[in-house]
Amino acid sequence: MRDGMGGTGRKYASLAVTGALVLALSACSNNVGTDEPLDAFTAEEIFARGEYVLENNARTDASLRYFREVERLYPYTDWARRSIVMQAYALHRDQQYEEARATAQRFLDQYPGDPDAAWAAYIVALTYYDQIEDVGRDQGLTFQALTQLRYVIEQYPNTEYARSAVLKFDLAFDRLAAKEMEIGRYYLARGNYQSAINRFRVVVEDYQTTSQTPEALHRLVEAYLALGLRGEAQTAGAILGHNFRSNPFYEDSFRLLSSAGLTDEASGESWLSEIYRRTVRGEWI
Repeated sequence: MRDGMGGTGRKYASLAVTGALVLALSACSNNVGTDEPLDAFTAEEIFARGEYVLENNARTDASLRYFREVERLYPYTDWARRSIVMQAYALHRDQQYEEARATAQRFLDQYPGDPDAAWAAYIVALTYYDQIEDVGRDQGLTFQALTQLRYVIEQYPNTEYARSAVLKFDLAFDRLAAKEMEIGRYYLARGNYQSAINRFRVVVEDYQTTSQTPEALHRLVEAYLALGLRGEAQTAGAILGHNFRSNPFYEDSFRLLSSAGLTDEASGESWLSEIYRRTVRGEWI
């Protein structure tokens, strides 16, 4: 899961840095990434060269040199401050996630009220999000990504980064539910019905807004029927039918219930009955 961050790398294009600045510095440093001293150039000129190199090279090493030199040579200027977040962006683009995270966090620690703080916080979140592995692996990074994405959403709600974070939060949240489903299906296939039910219950109760919920309800119908718990199976089917009637999993559950001589009407008292009362009847007390 990698995010190119759209046009963020061109964030400072609005500064109207002229081509003359880039050409002036390029004339003294024809080979990108050389150790040519930069002391004779202004912070703006070095920063401009860093942007130019970053935009025109697949690797970010050379651009990082310029941004770091701005910070070293002009440590208390706006250009130095901007160079920190540009370093974080470049490092993230190069998939150097830990260093990118540390650099973005350093920016947040030093300039928490800066207009670019939202961007830095978003980079921190992306350093976790972009490392989320397939569903079959440990989802610790997913939890970290969710935490940082929520931070962006809550702290910078009216920014482009918050809007992007919302979309990524939903995707990451769905992955956690998918992990529960994978384990639940594993137990179900081996006849360990109670363990399977426990996993599907987590999805229905804690991840009910994800795309995994219809299947979780269907698997509950399967598991409860296998255990002979007819009321629970019917109630799971009733919730599925009310909320996801057009979903193929409802059709599968309806066939299972019908073949057992049951309907998709809620029956009995269980944890599912409470969910049925809330989601179907709208009874919250």
